[in-house]
Amino acid sequence: MPKFLILGAGPAGLTFANVLLRNGVNDFLVLEAEHEAGGLCRSVDVDGSALDIGGGHILDVRRPEVVKFLFEFMPREEWNFFQRNTQIYINGKFISHPFEANIWQMDIDSQVEYLCSTAKAGCVTGSGKPEKFTDWLTWKLGEKIANDYMIPYNKKMFGAELNNLGTYWLDKLPDVSFEDILRSCLEHQAHAKQPGHAEFYYPIEYGYGELWRRMSEALDGKIFYGRRVCSMDFSSHVVRTVDGEEYHGSTIINTIPYNEFKELCGMPEALKESVKHLKHTSVQVKYCPESPETQAQWVYYPDLELPYHRIFLRNNVLLGSKGCWTETNTERAMPERDHDFSYTNKYAYPLNTLRKPEIMNELLTFCKSHRVYGLGRWGEHQHYNSDFVVELAMKLAENLM
Repeated sequence: MPKFLILGAGPAGLTFANVLLRNGVNDFLVLEAEHEAGGLCRSVDVDGSALDIGGGHILDVRRPEVVKFLFEFMPREEWNFFQRNTQIYINGKFISHPFEANIWQMDIDSQVEYLCSTAKAGCVTGSGKPEKFTDWLTWKLGEKIANDYMIPYNKKMFGAELNNLGTYWLDKLPDVSFEDILRSCLEHQAHAKQPGHAEFYYPIEYGYGELWRRMSEALDGKIFYGRRVCSMDFSSHVVRTVDGEEYHGSTIINTIPYNEFKELCGMPEALKESVKHLKHTSVQVKYCPESPETQAQWVYYPDLELPYHRIFLRNNVLLGSKGCWTETNTERAMPERDHDFSYTNKYAYPLNTLRKPEIMNELLTFCKSHRVYGLGRWGEHQHYNSDFVVELAMKLAENLM
């Protein structure tokens, strides 16, 4: 029985395993459902250049120890460095992100409308913070920004029933005060802290998946591909695959979605029922050989008439390539045509539903008491970016060693 059994060879599982290996721990095994590693960060060749099948993934610079670790697999000289340039396409115009800090880029009448609306927002007038998701957006940004941008965009990304989502995670949005918005309009420059990925790296010649492919190669013989896990026994530490194979591990590191388990033996029935309430979205990524005339790396589209919510401009990150790819919630995806390239990610984004914090706290506490550790976007059911996942995996591996 290996000391560590790692479920999933995405960024979380690959990092955890490589930290073990770097510290002389060879007693582990990785099970991966697909026939290649990388999870949502995989890349394929489309139209002569790399396309990231999980959507636009990049390496944020904010965690120096993470960047240093990853550069051991793919050296710095193989990456381009970028300043974030993202936009929103609204009312036939590209506006810089975050929207509320850049309404000065609109015509003067629109600026006045948005300013008047924002001045009446609940967070400005001092009214109590609401509990419903859509009410929170109006309270924070005013009716016009909420109705023109935030509500339709979130409907496209997460689904129509937005009030099934909690508000506990919304503080991660760019915090732009009314004074910041007003000053931006007066001075014609954004007054706001840039959100995540303000600076980032992207490979010069490859897609983002190349990094994780190299990390998987470093684990030669330690990853078993085509092993789709379907059950886990918390008492015996036996994991079974859909093909009936059994694997044991003294400690189990789970990085895959809990909804993938058809059986969770040894778990209280009430907790099993709670796990069924964890929700996620699925996203279709589709390649387009043409792209808009903009220098942005990605663009958000709140227009409900368009199926996709975001595009990633490949030609503006993978220099010398062409085209872009769209990202569309599968509930809104258009029928595929034979000549299109598209890829559907069944598990794209964990949803921050009302009960999720309570469910995950109980679930992760129970798992840890049985030497099973949830890790990463799906092991913790959190919308984590890959650099943060790597940091979490590095820390967990060091602690458990």
